Amino acid sequence: MFEQLLDINALSFRPEVIPILGVLILLEAILSADNAIALAAIVRSLPDPKQEEWALRYGLIGAFVLRIILIFTATWVIKYWQFELAGAVYLLWLSGKFFIEKSQDNHDAQNPVRMADKLWQVVLLVSLTDLAFSLDSVTAAVAVAEETWLVLIGGVAGIITLRFLAGLFIKWLEEFTHLESAGYLIVLLVGLRLFVKVFSDSLVPPEWLMLTCIGIVFIWGFSKREPVIDEQT
Repeated sequence: MFEQLLDINALSFRPEVIPILGVLILLEAILSADNAIALAAIVRSLPDPKQEEWALRYGLIGAFVLRIILIFTATWVIKYWQFELAGAVYLLWLSGKFFIEKSQDNHDAQNPVRMADKLWQVVLLVSLTDLAFSLDSVTAAVAVAEETWLVLIGGVAGIITLRFLAGLFIKWLEEFTHLESAGYLIVLLVGLRLFVKVFSDSLVPPEWLMLTCIGIVFIWGFSKREPVIDEQT
């Protein structure tokens, strides 16, 4: 894959790649929403808004580096089911940890579940979560696009979209009661899909069904708003 990127002919821009590039960027932007809500929920583990900002910034830098590495090694990674299994187990652990802790204590939008206590731990969780979310999409994109530089542009677009969406979700998590739980429910769904894929591709639910389920979870996440600014009316 490195050879392909360094090949001058492979890097030449041809008109026929414009639709592929547009589709990759659009897909990255759409599929970043479920990732962004998960990252925003993890970042909220830190009590200080300034630390949240630093955690998101450095976590996404780490996510960008790991995603680039994944793109370059995708044709090798796809041969080993152990990588997908590790990603699935990590996402299932992350969502399981959240729901277990949430069931033990009464948490709401103003008192979120703390997934980590230290800045570096949150940065690591953000980077690893993005990597786990990217395992399926990046390997699929490499297979479809065939040209590494196209997938790289799509990956960069995805990280940029994540930065803006995660910032929005951090604010929305303060307002909507169910949004944090919705984020980790999406993590659970993605983890289960990866886990099933390890054992049998034929059992993996179709993309439209997965997107429909995620859409329903999003609707539920925004279904109840914290009554904060009702007094002014």
